[in-house]
Amino acid sequence: MPEGYKVDVSKAVGYKSPIQKVDCTKRDFALYALSVGVKEEEMNFLYELDPSFGPLPTYPLVLGLKGEGADTNVFGESKGDSIPGMPPYDPNKIVHGEQALQVHKPFPKNGGKFDLEKTVTGVYDKGSGMVIESTMDLYDQNKVHYCTMVSKSFVRGYGGWNGPKGPKAPSYAPPKRQPDAFDSFKTSVQQAQLYRLSGDYNPLHIDVPVARSVGFPNPILHGLCTYGIAGHAILKQLAGNDRSRFKSIEGRFSSPVFPGETVEVYMWKVDDKDLKVQGVIFAVKVKERDIVVINNGYATIHKESPASKL
Repeated sequence: MPEGYKVDVSKAVGYKSPIQKVDCTKRDFALYALSVGVKEEEMNFLYELDPSFGPLPTYPLVLGLKGEGADTNVFGESKGDSIPGMPPYDPNKIVHGEQALQVHKPFPKNGGKFDLEKTVTGVYDKGSGMVIESTMDLYDQNKVHYCTMVSKSFVRGYGGWNGPKGPKAPSYAPPKRQPDAFDSFKTSVQQAQLYRLSGDYNPLHIDVPVARSVGFPNPILHGLCTYGIAGHAILKQLAGNDRSRFKSIEGRFSSPVFPGETVEVYMWKVDDKDLKVQGVIFAVKVKERDIVVINNGYATIHKESPASKL
């Protein structure tokens, strides 16, 4: 940590960034579905004329980096606004630690233009680094609230400034029994090259020299691609691929996936405090290396499809 580095938490927490304009189309939905392992027979996510066509519930997670328009963008070109009370830090030290998504209303099947409202909801001193918690709410032009996304980023080497440690996270340990559902997806060696077209153009996922400069032998798969694979598995195996039944998902990234590896999703049904939903503890592993890549996973799905008009 740079000498004298310290965050004024009272100024940083609660800060709202300027509203970000984002947009998407049915083409974006189909491309995203292909990039997270949707199979050719799942026409409700791939074919715009299918009566049940619509985006996977995890699709909105790409919009913050995609922004507006259909062209590629230069990752990191837009630095964004600085956070009050937070001195500058090295962006190369950032690791995506945790991600959560809460669905308030199924996303419009035709896409459209939306506003992304971002708020800093926590800054924590973990000793070896700093955690920045950001909450993003997605609205349409009529202020219909579609979802809330909470991201926790770990900034390596920026801890030790005597800041708050943060609340203890809930623990979702897999039950000591066989999983209730299982899904497996063999990623392509081009999986990251495909997923990046949904909006995350970080060169770490395509440029070999860049990947090696930060310690990886080759480009790694986007964490949110693995996350999308898990969300799709839960929807397919436990909710009949009915996107209106998907309510929430959260998980912690514990290790990267390399394109070409097999992603396995293990799912256990558990009771949730909300009797109208089914709780699901899940863990994601890479088969070839027998390593967990997403842990502390928890999702909820509606036991019955809620009535909704899109």
